[in-house]
Amino acid sequence: MRVELTEEQEMIRAMAREFADKEIRPIAADIDRGARFPQETVRRMGALGLLGMTIPPVWGGSGADAVSYAVAVEEIAKACASHAVVMSVNNSLFCEPVHKHGTEEQKKRFLVPFASGARIGCFALTEPQAGSDATNQATLAVRDGDHYVVNGRKLFVTNGREAAAALVFCQTDRALGHHGISALLIEKGTPGFGVPRVEDKLGLRASDTAEFVFEDCRVPVGNRLAGEGMGFKIAMGALDGGRIGIAAQAVGIAAGAWELALAYARERKSFGVPIGQHQMVQWMLADMATAIDAARLLTLKAAWLKDAGQPFGTVAAMAKLFAAETAMKVATDAVQVHGGYGYITDYPVERYFRDAKITQIYEGTSQIQKLVIARAVLGEA
Repeated sequence: MRVELTEEQEMIRAMAREFADKEIRPIAADIDRGARFPQETVRRMGALGLLGMTIPPVWGGSGADAVSYAVAVEEIAKACASHAVVMSVNNSLFCEPVHKHGTEEQKKRFLVPFASGARIGCFALTEPQAGSDATNQATLAVRDGDHYVVNGRKLFVTNGREAAAALVFCQTDRALGHHGISALLIEKGTPGFGVPRVEDKLGLRASDTAEFVFEDCRVPVGNRLAGEGMGFKIAMGALDGGRIGIAAQAVGIAAGAWELALAYARERKSFGVPIGQHQMVQWMLADMATAIDAARLLTLKAAWLKDAGQPFGTVAAMAKLFAAETAMKVATDAVQVHGGYGYITDYPVERYFRDAKITQIYEGTSQIQKLVIARAVLGEA
């Protein structure tokens, strides 16, 4: 594994950092307060190739590697975690599964416009009774000639309101359990496909998180991704890759919070000196820097393994676990360094604190990551 980034990877990181600093950072607080989806900056992210980074150019993407994707997500997340999750979901949970499992016709319809950023997609797996237990799918797709008739409900769909299409996981044969789950590509506007609710969230407030309801929604069989019963395998594979993106997002949140704490420790005075000269604050900053670097290296290792075509799922789970825990701890300590000012919205560190929490929950909770890791080290995976 390379410790240093290649020249091309450094260029991609610099491009993402420049865009984040110039275009995203100035609006981050405002869109968070208003829970406003950043239409214009997401469109410009697409134009820069950030919404289909690992997809080959022939299918509308940038043709970059997973390491480049990880460093770009980190830079975007340092400025605004909401932008980073829009980017991560479109890349990892929508475009990659379509690229890996889609037919040529499906790629023309559901990959080219999404990887190019002309449209965005989403991933609908979670249900009221199916969160960590993703096998417990109740949404049902019944075959009726050359269509499926879909009925059910999906929760916590990132990009759900804004997406033009969704990758939806449904039971096509209840008797087979998780082997009876299939994946359907369903376009927004299909009769029977409703978006009745958008969640009011603690963090990531500028990214929309929606509920879907399907009522006798007719979906062409040609919109099924891979064969019947392949849905659970597709979902788990997508989440393996997605954990690299969420780990990178968590590293970016942590790095952004640490930079704010470091700047404040240099400026704020207490007992006649900058608080950064007090040993207790120094130790907090040192612990933050060490954990962030460790989380970043673990994330890059997972991305490097993915690029090398080697098994990466366990390392991705480790990266997601450690980076998420780091993000929450660093953001908490960054608020502490700011003291009372860290608790008010005039200072951006409180937004990083709110945004960090979700990284311990979505795309597999920290507890689920530990289960994945334990099964692997015990030889049970």
